Amino acid sequence: MRARAIAILGTASDVGKSVIAAGLCRIFRRSGLRIAPFKAQNMSLNSYVTPDGGEIGWAQAAQAHACRIEPTVDMNPILLKPTSKLGSQVVIQGKVYGNMRIGDYYALKKQIWEKIKESYRRLARDFDFIVIEGAGGAAEINLRDRDLVNFRMAQFAGADVLLVADIERGGVFGSLMGTLALIRPSERKRVKGLIINKFRGDKQIFDGGIDFLERRTGIPVLGVIPYYEAMAIPEEDSVALERKSKEAKPFTSETINIAVLRLPHLANYTDFAALEREQTVALRYLNAKEDLSGADVVILPGTKSTLNDLAWLRSKGWADAISSHARRGGRVIGICGGYQMLGEEVRDLHGIDGNKRRGKGLGLLPLVTGMVEPKITQRVIARSLMNRCAGSVPAYEIHMGRTAARETILPAFKIIQRAGVNVSDSDGAVAQAGRVWGTYLHGIFADPGFRASWLDNLLSLKGLRRKNLRRQSKDPYDTWAAHLRRHLDMKRIFTLIEPDTLRHFS
Repeated sequence: MRARAIAILGTASDVGKSVIAAGLCRIFRRSGLRIAPFKAQNMSLNSYVTPDGGEIGWAQAAQAHACRIEPTVDMNPILLKPTSKLGSQVVIQGKVYGNMRIGDYYALKKQIWEKIKESYRRLARDFDFIVIEGAGGAAEINLRDRDLVNFRMAQFAGADVLLVADIERGGVFGSLMGTLALIRPSERKRVKGLIINKFRGDKQIFDGGIDFLERRTGIPVLGVIPYYEAMAIPEEDSVALERKSKEAKPFTSETINIAVLRLPHLANYTDFAALEREQTVALRYLNAKEDLSGADVVILPGTKSTLNDLAWLRSKGWADAISSHARRGGRVIGICGGYQMLGEEVRDLHGIDGNKRRGKGLGLLPLVTGMVEPKITQRVIARSLMNRCAGSVPAYEIHMGRTAARETILPAFKIIQRAGVNVSDSDGAVAQAGRVWGTYLHGIFADPGFRASWLDNLLSLKGLRRKNLRRQSKDPYDTWAAHLRRHLDMKRIFTLIEPDTLRHFS
């Protein structure tokens, strides 16, 4: 290994580790470093496909984009995709290893650790610098002997640590000082700076807090980052989804009102991040206790457990509510697992998604889905056959099922390229004059052309005049990096990673 490294660890989940790591990646990249992100183990249902068809956590793909490089499986060698409270699908270096209960996974700790080291060493050979992201809280003492991602990883990489805390949730002094009190002395020596994230209000009133922390811990506070309202880098943590639900705009007669169902095993809700930022859209993640009143569009998102979530929909009365919405002329969209649910039946005759069984679908599309291996993880380029969208749409597939039509039905997309190879394949299905459609393609709403075309059609049908849709005129990684640079002591941070820092501050 030759690359230097810095580790961004946190006092808890959802303190901002992922986006701070992404922002630092962009800052270091703009400073001329050949840089890459790394997270040894990520537990997430938001995933992304690398150019060679590997599957990694969304956050590491976003961080790779911040570095202006393509993501690779070595940036996130272990991905755990929860399938139940006690088990996950285990993805090792981009490929499915199997479904495992937590005890069985921990029994493989030595082999898993070897894979992590193997991936890190490859990155360290190819890059000058690595930004490591930790997971959860860095002082989870009940998990200390099984740690693969926090201080154990920092020690292996020889990385200094920046410890991040979220002041918005309260208890920032206790979380920082408690974490430092619980970690080992050798681990504490690695912590070279504290970062306080999501500050609201006048920073001057916190000067005394900074003095207190530095006096009591002997570790410098390297920044107090104000809450960033313009955040346009999708967050993947389930806690972030809770926040989105609380902060969502209300449905009104002047907006396109989109209801995304919060399925128990909701996957890749990052699909809708671009829609959340549109001025003409009110997008809400609905819980089972809420109804569809006021929704123009209902979206069934991806799921890691189609049959379980289909049963949940029925148990909560959602299946009837969705069917009623469609009968009234409302629009219904299914993405990936949601697309499978829109069909007539989902079959898992081999127990791939759990027990051997089958489930009745919502019956809005004449389709049957069977769960079969291997898992498809591919990047594609498609053309929409809806909404008069003439351009190509980059997207990606992540699914176990294969779906077939029981009768002739129009496809939603034509796939013109898979993994860099030209093809001519159909994807998805469209029914009820375009009011109901589904697709296996993730990432379609991130494409500005497709998104604008789709929204224009909905606005016209609702009798609304089009407003200026909010588009990102600047790279969101650049604007976020500039925010960090204003509020972090970057000179001291550069001192940690490079002996010669003056050229960055000339």
